[in-house]
Order: sequence, then structure tokens, then C-alpha cells
Amino acid sequence: MAAPLSDGERRKQISVRGIAGLGDVAEVRKSFNRHLHFTLVKDRNVATPRDYYFALAHTVRDHLVGRWIRTQQHYYERDPKRIYYLSLEFYMGRTLQNTMVNLGLQNACDEAIYQLGLDLEELEEIEEDAGLGNGGLGRLAACFLDSMATLGLAAYGYGIRYEFGIFNQKIVDGWQVEEADDWLRYGNPWEKARPEYMLPVHFYGRVEHTPDGVKWIDTQVVLAMPYDTPVPGYKNNTVNTMRLWSAKAPNDFNLQEFNMGDYIEAVLDRNLAENISRVLYPNDNFFEGKELRLKQEYFVVAATLQDIIRRFKSSKFGCRDPVRTCFETFPDKVAIQLNDTHPALSIPELMRILVDVEKVDWDKAWEITKKTCAYTNHTVLPEALERWPVSMFEKLLPRHLEIIYALNQMHLDRVAALYPGDIDRLRRMSVIEEGDCKRINMAHLCVIGSHAINGVARIHSDIVKNSVFKDFYELEPEKFQNKTNGITPRRWLLLCNPGLADIIAEKIGEGFITDLSQLKKLLEFIDNETFIRDVAKVKQENKLKFAAYLEEQYKVKINPMSMFDVQVKRIHEYKRQLLNCLHAITLYNRIRCNPSKSFVPRTIMIGGKAAPGYHMAKMIIKLITSIGEVINNDPYVGDKLKVIFLENYRVSLAEKVIPAADLSQQISTAGTEASGTGNMKFMVNGALTIGTMDGANVEMAEEAGEENLFIFGMRVEDVEALDRKGYNAREYYESLPELRQAIDQISSGFFSPRDPGCFKDVVNMLMHNDRFKVFADYEAYIKCQGQVDQLFMDPREWTRKVIRNIACSGRAGCYPELNVDRIPGTPP
Repeated sequence: MAAPLSDGERRKQISVRGIAGLGDVAEVRKSFNRHLHFTLVKDRNVATPRDYYFALAHTVRDHLVGRWIRTQQHYYERDPKRIYYLSLEFYMGRTLQNTMVNLGLQNACDEAIYQLGLDLEELEEIEEDAGLGNGGLGRLAACFLDSMATLGLAAYGYGIRYEFGIFNQKIVDGWQVEEADDWLRYGNPWEKARPEYMLPVHFYGRVEHTPDGVKWIDTQVVLAMPYDTPVPGYKNNTVNTMRLWSAKAPNDFNLQEFNMGDYIEAVLDRNLAENISRVLYPNDNFFEGKELRLKQEYFVVAATLQDIIRRFKSSKFGCRDPVRTCFETFPDKVAIQLNDTHPALSIPELMRILVDVEKVDWDKAWEITKKTCAYTNHTVLPEALERWPVSMFEKLLPRHLEIIYALNQMHLDRVAALYPGDIDRLRRMSVIEEGDCKRINMAHLCVIGSHAINGVARIHSDIVKNSVFKDFYELEPEKFQNKTNGITPRRWLLLCNPGLADIIAEKIGEGFITDLSQLKKLLEFIDNETFIRDVAKVKQENKLKFAAYLEEQYKVKINPMSMFDVQVKRIHEYKRQLLNCLHAITLYNRIRCNPSKSFVPRTIMIGGKAAPGYHMAKMIIKLITSIGEVINNDPYVGDKLKVIFLENYRVSLAEKVIPAADLSQQISTAGTEASGTGNMKFMVNGALTIGTMDGANVEMAEEAGEENLFIFGMRVEDVEALDRKGYNAREYYESLPELRQAIDQISSGFFSPRDPGCFKDVVNMLMHNDRFKVFADYEAYIKCQGQVDQLFMDPREWTRKVIRNIACSGRAGCYPELNVDRIPGTPP
């Protein structure tokens, strides 16, 4: 168990953020006590730790409110172009510490809480994660909000206030069990309900074409209630807004039932409307075509566009009357960024409002829509692309279906004129896919309705142009661009790894906190013995702290001198946690075969959630836990090797494990990972990467030098060549004895003695139906892991490579290049 930090060490951890003034400390204490008394109606005799957390959260929020109001006033006075980031997911994590960091309040709060006889870290641990996302897509949205506020851009995040976020994962007898994430149970001190801005959203009904225009009538109405969360920039007094919508039934909802005498049933039926914002769909890279999901997508789009247009029309602060009535300037004042295809209905909805409500000419409306919308593509996996049945649209959104048909006809007429007689091209490029079940291809809708389309890493953007949207790229190449994903250095360095941030600031100043490219200055210190020692010391302190956490949580003794080998991400076949499993088994067999030989000790940690309906992902979790059960209890192995499954991986756990990692595993099959952002978090926190040339790994290797990462395996062209030749898993199985031994052990029940056939589906998939070609990269991967061991035995050389990686991680700086001009002027 690591020793607790002394007061001096605790202070040093946050010294990069300056020293707290006595006045600030006294003010925080006073405010804390006032909130405990007046907001929570408690005194110190009866207050619980959760009361103390809420008192501190309200104290910190007080510092946001004035800045928040002034920022919004400033935007109304300056009337800049506004960015609207539409996402069905915002994976925010915890807010308290991030807010203290961005406001420069952490020292004052730390000292005040210490003087009150409380522990700041313990209070931070009480906060529930706002887990309103599945993985990379939702976390990117959260990082963008932080970066846009730090840049002083007039930006708004729009999404859904899910009552239940991503499920809590429990591991029971090695299996994943899902529990509902009731994150709002104790209230959320960071949000402010805005019932005065409640808006109607329409569903179902029918369309009437009249001499006065098109009318969508006899609809069912659901109300969208906004909840605003402040998003502070880093020490710049800007506080932007994330507005999340919650579904409310109108008071007359289904009350026609009352006339039949069933008033109680009618009131209970209000749940049907309010279910829209009840729960986040827990799928990552998989499309689930449920009507409730389509309702969620339209709900957020319809409410948001009403809000955008209201704000466009009344640009004066506090003004509710329209100032602008002409939509010519709409694209000059509004940028709508579609985070994947989930908010794609923004395109037909904006057309509906412009044409049916605002009476704008159809062609003009289409021009305005295209200039306003931009689309980020997040995946190339075919099963992840959204394709909605036309029949569902016909029932739920009849007017939008008409608009989509009309837009598709215009688009196909243009393609036909440019490529006469090319029927196959028309079929490939249509927004409507013909077949037994006609479907609407939402990605195609996004491409034709946006002025800019971006992939999220250079290799991904190339695949988008050359494969996924090849025909569209040939038609309009100027639309396609790349925006490599990134991460916010405030949360992913300053907040989670203060020891490292501190020693970096001592060497190069604090400019890197808002400009990660300044980390390049660390290249001067690659051979500085003091700096090498300091970096290694911070890593070891982080490992000791995380080892103590694991011992407390999992009752397993971790060797803190072992290599912390970490793979944390959603569990998915393409991310190849199975390749990691095969390496763990191979290492185990080598130790068993030669127990007296010297081995580099490793603690392999794998964490992540499996979509509840994804059988193979759940089997992978069971396999990891079963392998751990055998290895961790084998006396021959001792502390040379441990395999730990990190339960309930989430943002707050990422903040603990990433700073402690030595090795980061990014081992997807080349051409399948759009970008990855975990890879960047590990890099900036001083872990070395073992990975394939996939996603942002490519640019990381280019920037730091391929020799400073552990790159192995097939490249995209090798994968394509193997596809053409035909991938035969049995060839690898028969020619690689260590691979064959590992597969035979899994197959025979060596890791599942109570249920020998437990992993037959996993073995069957690997041998006969593996789309992601695990065996093809096995030999190169095992060899590369040998190189990792070699380098780890030379701590000085390892740390020099770590420093080079940190210095070159500026590429991972999340700056919102959202296809809009930088908005001049920052708030007061």
C-alpha cells in the first residue's frame, strides 16, 4: 500500500496553478459554510460527505455565474458567428475538479477544505460521472466544448439530458452485468433548468399541401425542456453553454382518454412521451434501428433548430422579439456541426422550417442549409452506418420523408447529368436504398446537405475519400477534409497528472496548457539527467497511487515495479482485445515452461464496456477475467505476470489509470479505427504506444518518429491484399506453435475448467469468421512485445523515449477546426 501524501507533497501536486491568496481561501470557506447552511439546510453535526461535496460544488459554481452571464451578454453585443455542436452524446465525466482547474481555484479550494478538516480528493470522488456517451465520439464532444471555450469561440453544445447514462458495469463470476446509471438521483448542482425556453417537438400526423404552402398537421406534441450547464474556458473568463433537452409531456397529453373515464391511465401514459430522454443507447459502432432512437434524434434536432433560429432572429441580449427576418445572412451567423450522422435530421428539418414556416424559396433554402451544416464522419464499419427504414419515417416524420425524397431527386438529377447512363452510380449515390426494405442512408444525406465533410485522422479521411464516399468525393472533392481528433490538455494532463504538468511547467513555462505545440520545447531536455529522473519519478508515484487504488478495489496485490501494460476502450472485435489475450497466454506459457528464467514483470490491465446485446464482446470480457483467474492464482508465476480486468471503465477511472500506464495498447486492425483519442491521452501522459498503423497512431508515429513507438503488423494495403488473397486463420494456427498452444488451451477449457466449452464461440470466430484477422498479426505482435521488454530493462532509454513522445504530442491538441472562421474578440 502506497504511503499517503504529506501536506507538502499534496500542495506540490497543484503548484503549477499558482499559490492561493489568503483572501481567496477565507472567501471559499465562508461561501462553503453559507451553502451548507442555506442551500443544503445542514450543520456540521448532521452533514454527510455528499453534503460537503454539494456545498463545495455550489461554492465553485458561484464563481461561474457572473462570468457565464457576462459571456452571453458579450456574444449578444458583438453578434459573432455562433458554432452549434450537435451530438447525441456528451461524455463529460466529473465537473468539479475541471471547473476549479479552469477557473484557477483549485489551490484556494484545496486549502480552504483542508482548513475545514476535510479532504478535497475524497469530496471529488463523491461526484457522479455524467456518462452521457459511449466512448470516443461522446468524449470528443466534451473535449471540443472545453477547447472552444478556451479559445473564446461563441459555441454551444446541444444534446439530450439522458436520465440514465451509459450503464454501470459490474463483473459477476467473470461476466459483465449491466446496472442502470441513475446519475441524477442526488441532483446535479451544475445544471440550470430553463422552463421559460421550453419548446414543442412534433411527431406523427400527416402532411397537407394547400395553396398557402405545406402544412404538417394532427401531430403529437412532446415538450423539450432545456437544462443548461456552464462550460468554462481555461482562465479566460469565458463560460459557454451546453444545453441538454429533457422530454416532458404536455398537460393535455392523451387526456382525450379522460372523456372515456380513464383519467388515471391517461396521466400514466405521459411516460410514453417522457421516455424519449430516459436512457442513452449503449451501442458504440453499431446501428440500432429502433423507433425510440429515431425519436431521440429528431427530438434534439427539432428543439435545437428552434433555439438556433430564435437566437438568430433576436440578437439583442434579453430580447425575445425578432430583429432579423431575412435568412440570407444565416450561414454567416450560424455554423451547425453534425457529430456523426445522429443529428443528420438537422438537414431536412432546417429545410422544413425555411420552406414551410419562413416561406423561403426552395433553392435558396437548400443553398442556406448546405452553407450552414458540416458533417464529421466517425466510423468506416458498415454495421455502424445509420440506415432508417422508409416505413418508419413515413409514420413518424412524414413531412421530412417528402423533403428527403425531393432532395434526393435533385441530387440524382445532377449526378445523371454529369454521368449519363451510369445507373449503377445513381444506385450507389442515392440517399434512398432500394430493396426489400427501403432505407434512408443518413451518411449520404449528410454528405449532400453539408458544405464540409471531415474524417477524424488522416488515414481515416483518406479511406472516407477513396472508399466509403468515393463517388461523392469524385463529384465534389472540395467538400472533403481532415480534422484529426484531439484531447483537451486541461483535463487530460493538468487535472489528471499534476505531478507531470508541474515538472513540465518548471522547464518550459505554462504556455503548453493552452498551446500543446509548446511541448516541443521539451526536446531540449531529452538528455537532461535531472529531467529524466523527474519524469521517471512522477511515473513511479502515479503507479504507486494506482496500485494502492487497485489493491483497495480488487483486493489484488500489484507489483508497482512491473510494467503497467494498459488497454482501455470499448470492447469490440475490431479493437482486438483478443490479440492482447493471446499475448498474455503466450507470456504465461513461457513463464510456466521456464520458471527460473528472468522475465520483465508485467501487469496487464484491460478495461471497457461491451454493448449489452453484443455477444462476442461479452465473451471477450469473460475470457479476459478467466485468463486472469488462472494466471493470478498460479504460484509459479508469482508477481511476474498479472491480468486485471478494470471494472466499469469511465472518464473518472481513465483519469486514474492513464497517468500510471507505461505501455498503451492501440492494436486495431489497420483501417478500422477512425482515430482513437485514448492513444493521445496516453502519449501526453508519458506512456509508450504499441500499435498498428491505424487511426491517429499514424500521425503520432510520424511526429515522434516511428522508432519511438512500437509499431507492428499489417498496414492498410496489406489488409487489402490479404482480403484479395483470402484470409485463412488455420494456416497461422498450424505454423505458429505458441499460437496453436494458446488456442488449444482456450478451446479445451484450460481457462474455464468448470465449463470446458465456454469459449467455443470465440475459438470458432477466430478460426473461421474473423473479420479483423487477429492471427495474421500475432507473430509480429509477440515479437514487438519482446522489443518492449528489452527497452523496459533500460529505464533511462525508456524515459528518453517517453520524453520525446510527450514533446511530440502537440498533434493531440484538440482545437476546434469546425469549418468556421476564428471569431474575433474574446469575452471580457
